[in-house]
Amino acid sequence: MRAINIANEQRRDSKVGFEPKPKRSVIRMLLPDGREKQNVQFLKTRQNMRTLLRQYGNECAVGNALAKSDPEIDIEHCGRLINGTRRIYLTGRNEIAYSVSQVQVLYGVDGKETERHDLSKSPSNIDVDIPVKWSGKEFPKEEAIRKFVFSKKYQLRHTSGITFDFLFNMAKYLHERNTMMFVGGGKKGNEPLVLNKGGEPYRGFLEGRINGDSYCLILHLASMEIKSIFGV
Repeated sequence: MRAINIANEQRRDSKVGFEPKPKRSVIRMLLPDGREKQNVQFLKTRQNMRTLLRQYGNECAVGNALAKSDPEIDIEHCGRLINGTRRIYLTGRNEIAYSVSQVQVLYGVDGKETERHDLSKSPSNIDVDIPVKWSGKEFPKEEAIRKFVFSKKYQLRHTSGITFDFLFNMAKYLHERNTMMFVGGGKKGNEPLVLNKGGEPYRGFLEGRINGDSYCLILHLASMEIKSIFGV
């Protein structure tokens, strides 16, 4: 479970856990004989046009080889089942790249490169010394769901008895007011939240629910704001 450093309305902060709560589908996909389906991954090919060009020298030779046989198919590996995949980057020679630098390239109207620089990667700001702060900006739930496009949500979890009271009181405050609280990073608490280094920035909103002595505190993330085309 990941950690997030968050402050309440009294500006008292604490590190708590947060995790996604995916909703499992109640619909099951079955095969004709009643068995549940099983997704599998298999290796399609390890050969590509660049590999074939290095092997045969030119496109004409590659075409002749394709007409005579199937050199694009690796008989030893094609069709093998794959388990536990990991993403890797390859060089132009189809070899593993152990060090990758991402750059942003800008082109002019004539199609020529005009600028090239390292692609900036925003650092994560949810588990740092400066906590995620309450902004004081509250939105009624009915207004928030019509004003913002929520794409992700995470449940904040207590890690001790002290953090239980800390989160319960936050959830109770929002539950009783039936509102969602805008939260942000940075010293002023107005910066978007970045969960991972180089990740997409989001606007954060807290929703609280309580039921007796139980609570649920949800961090909703929005990447878009809906605005009327008529400006109202």
